[in-house]
Amino acid sequence: MEMTSLADLLDVQDLDLQIDRLLERRQSLPELSAYKTAHEQEQQLASEIQATAADLKGLELEFDKAEGELQMLEAKLGEHETRLFAGGMSARETEHMRIEVQSLHGQREALEERVLGMLERLDPVRDQLADLESRRDSVGQEKAGFESVIKAEWKQIDAELARKEERKEEALAPVPADLVELYDKLRQSKEGVAIGRFEHGVCGGCHMTLSPAEQIEAFDADIPRCVHCRRILVA
Repeated sequence: MEMTSLADLLDVQDLDLQIDRLLERRQSLPELSAYKTAHEQEQQLASEIQATAADLKGLELEFDKAEGELQMLEAKLGEHETRLFAGGMSARETEHMRIEVQSLHGQREALEERVLGMLERLDPVRDQLADLESRRDSVGQEKAGFESVIKAEWKQIDAELARKEERKEEALAPVPADLVELYDKLRQSKEGVAIGRFEHGVCGGCHMTLSPAEQIEAFDADIPRCVHCRRILVA
């Protein structure tokens, strides 16, 4: 195997390691974690808003119904009082009407208390909904800020990745296909380091020293490989 091909492959590995670091940086931006947290908070708030809005709608429908009943009752009471005060009825009819008016007054008081009680229940729910919506909007703004930073960082990283990939293609051009295949397999099983410099009797991959006999064994092969870690060696 020509030493120039192995040297080119060493350059390729250096670029691959730089690419790995860029990819790792792309996936580990601190803003990504903050964005995820904000997104989860936004979803939770949206769920709470939906539930609170449903409760509010139910209360408002109940309130509207009670108000409508109160208006009908007041109208009926007004009609009965008008007839009672107008006179012209028999004593029996007048007494019956008086009792009916008294009953309607009692019903009105009970219904008014019910309406007032519902108003006291409505206001806190409306305030709660407004607070949840305000918090959701605030979290949404934070999320949008994180997203903007992430996009800017990714744009910069992706541009650098493209440059590294282009340089890698150029470095790979003179390397034989079988050597590239071996290199790729070793990178997968050797934590990204498939080839190392051999200096002062030490493998640059596993950092172990090769004895004179092991050095002969390693470099007698068509593709020099460390007898300990089996990485490719470049003298």
